[in-house]
Amino acid sequence: MKDVLMMVLKGCPHCRRAKEMIAQLQREKEEYRRVTIREVDEREDPALADSLDYYYVPCFFVDGQKRMEGVPTLDAVEAVLKEAIG
Repeated sequence: MKDVLMMVLKGCPHCRRAKEMIAQLQREKEEYRRVTIREVDEREDPALADSLDYYYVPCFFVDGQKRMEGVPTLDAVEAVLKEAIG
């Protein structure tokens, strides 16, 4: 299983939507339930946020590689989960 990091901001509507999509996909497909996503608010860990190359939240990194940034789509979020499984 690969490491997944999700950079977010408290109150971000796109971040909330991405979390809803993750929950939906995990309800629909059992294998996605094994994926653990480390969620970090960029205001709570500015050093980490500054060390990463992104502009918009939510932003997903899989094993340190940026995979999705900005307005989420169900397909893009599912691609992150699939890659995390390997």
